[in-house]
Amino acid sequence: MDAWTFEAIGTQWQIDSAEPVPPAVRESVSARIDEFDRDWSRFRDDSFVARVAAEPGEHSLPVDAADLFALYDILDELTEGAVNPLAGAALVALGYDAHHSLVQSGPPVAARPWSSVQRTDGHVVTTGELIDVGAAGKGRLVDLVSATLVDHEVTDHTVDAGGDLLHRSGSTLRVGLEHPADATRAIGVIELAPGRALCGSAVNRRAWGDGLHHVVDARTGRPTQDVIAVWVAADTCMLADGLATAHFFTEPATLMGRFDHQFVRMHADGRVVWSPNFPGEVFA
Repeated sequence: MDAWTFEAIGTQWQIDSAEPVPPAVRESVSARIDEFDRDWSRFRDDSFVARVAAEPGEHSLPVDAADLFALYDILDELTEGAVNPLAGAALVALGYDAHHSLVQSGPPVAARPWSSVQRTDGHVVTTGELIDVGAAGKGRLVDLVSATLVDHEVTDHTVDAGGDLLHRSGSTLRVGLEHPADATRAIGVIELAPGRALCGSAVNRRAWGDGLHHVVDARTGRPTQDVIAVWVAADTCMLADGLATAHFFTEPATLMGRFDHQFVRMHADGRVVWSPNFPGEVFA
């Protein structure tokens, strides 16, 4: 397998393919990533979400919004508001802002209800909220990158974007589940079948200060403390990413009843729970 590595949207990417990805296809992949970043990055002034935050009123939605927002509608319902794209202001208040200051600037900020945002016919009406699609956005982008490769007949590949992975190669991929407190250890392994996606999320991935990290409960504006790591396997990387976030806040039975997926989650007290149909082994 050939490995193409690069950095984009603040994370390291690796695309493994049977043959080297041709230069023209690499340009198409890069262009798709840039388009997504221009739409959804809250770390740049010229993005769609930056305009929405700065200019209250009606805005035309990006092409990816329909699928993203449809998933957020369900996750908002299942987590009773904990997973909500309007949590951007909460992350900024905690220091995870456009300048990566990592200094808390004020008290926790609870998000407005996601249901309060008006959406009709490809448009959104807001009163200046900072939208953050980080709970499922990177997974969505992995799906889009994979689709771009398939469109250019690079069908045998695996895309890995810093913990969000989509496997489209011809054989099962064995992936270790990194211990959130010790990168030299694994708490288990998953056998990822071709066509499946895996997302791993942990509070130590982006952590700073005393108990501050990026997994925030939108209802309170505070970082979650009970669950510290989650891994989810699903049919798409967007779904795996979104469910990995939802598992920090919601009982597994609630999510398993709505979506077909497999999971492992680790609690702060060391407990590890996983789905009965998990395709692998958990050591803990």
